Amino acid sequence: MKKSLSLLLTLPIIACLAACSSNTSTPATTAENNAKQEETAETVKEDPGEEPLKGEITFWHSFTQGGRLDTIQAAANDFMKENPDVKITIETFSWPDFYTKWTTGLASGNVPDMSTALPNHVVEMIDADAILPMDNLIDKIGRDRFYEAPIKEMTMDGSCYAIPIYSHAQVMWYFTNILDKYNLEVPTTWDELYTAAKTISDGENGSVYGCSVPLGTNDMMATRYLNFYVRSANETLIKEDGTANLTSQAAIDGINYWVKMYKDCSPAESINYNVLDHATLYYTGKNAFDFNSGFQIGGVDTNAPELLDYVACAPMPTINKGDEQRGYETSNIPMVIWKNSKHPEICEAFIKFLYQPEYYVPFLQSVPVGMLPALKDIASNEEFLSDPMIQKFSNEMKVISDAVGTGTAIGMEYGPKPQAGLLTSQGVIENMFQEIILKGTPVEEAAKAAEDKLNELFETLE
Repeated sequence: MKKSLSLLLTLPIIACLAACSSNTSTPATTAENNAKQEETAETVKEDPGEEPLKGEITFWHSFTQGGRLDTIQAAANDFMKENPDVKITIETFSWPDFYTKWTTGLASGNVPDMSTALPNHVVEMIDADAILPMDNLIDKIGRDRFYEAPIKEMTMDGSCYAIPIYSHAQVMWYFTNILDKYNLEVPTTWDELYTAAKTISDGENGSVYGCSVPLGTNDMMATRYLNFYVRSANETLIKEDGTANLTSQAAIDGINYWVKMYKDCSPAESINYNVLDHATLYYTGKNAFDFNSGFQIGGVDTNAPELLDYVACAPMPTINKGDEQRGYETSNIPMVIWKNSKHPEICEAFIKFLYQPEYYVPFLQSVPVGMLPALKDIASNEEFLSDPMIQKFSNEMKVISDAVGTGTAIGMEYGPKPQAGLLTSQGVIENMFQEIILKGTPVEEAAKAAEDKLNELFETLE
């Protein structure tokens, strides 16, 4: 496998992450579920006779929202109590800071022992020969406990290089009170969405926007939005042969669609929005429609709890009524163990520890609906399902869960490809939209230039 380290000095990417699970069936009964969990809890303990764990590891993660950091730190504290010769240092980074830190630090060895990642990060890490296979650990935890899709997504050359801790899908969010105010139905097609968003934008006169379109060049959000449209047309931004697709009719239609939505229904400032700028609009009730994960619920609860009763989501719009749902982006958020680690055995033991129900369930509940289980038996766990927010938004959880089973990470529709990392990290599509909107470059011309640029980048992988 080519170790293309020169590709690692790239622009940061940001993703607003949340979670759900695949559509694989779950254990039939609570009794079976609880018995399996008890059995698993025993298996994660070190076998008698093994050498005591000893050493220090660093864990980089991106758990910057909700109470996730607290739950992970609590688990680490308990793990260190059980293993007094172990020290775990946890460092938290935003996604763009994490990407910059590991890509620039890889050559010098300034990387952690273990970390979270994005799926598109992982394919770059594999290409750089930077992380270890994790099949042995997956088997120890119980391969059949995991949903198939996340394992498959991170498998290259017969080895799986990451282990999923949670999953999410991008779906369409809206406020029921705003739709009711304008007597609007929930849109099911892209044209219906534009019409509804335009009606709201015109009626609210800048106090609420119909549909914000984030196009900032320091983020991947424009790529994400274009991907929604292109996937719904049953095409992909990276074709099966590994080349870019920005000039097909579906891609051109998608570019034109979002340019029109930006001009008619989005704040002018969204030309520079990153994911947090954009998400805050919905969190505060100023964006009627949005595309994001279950993190929307926690965001509204924190910023405008009086609006929580009006939060709802629906499947991704389609091109035509009755079309198959194809526009989903899913992310099975993984953990990885770095090849430079001096103590991979500690990393493995700690990861197993994290999946014990007494730690895993509180972790998931720290962002309810935002993070749904990567383990099938936890998805049916009574304690997990008893969370009041999960019960309140059970319909939204189902919409997200259904979406996970039909989508992939951006650029991975034909399996894990290092091209996917470049697609989302280089800002090519974001700059294309800037050229069209700010400089007036014709759509076809800008799309062809961006496609050529991506293909030039992809060729460096060969």
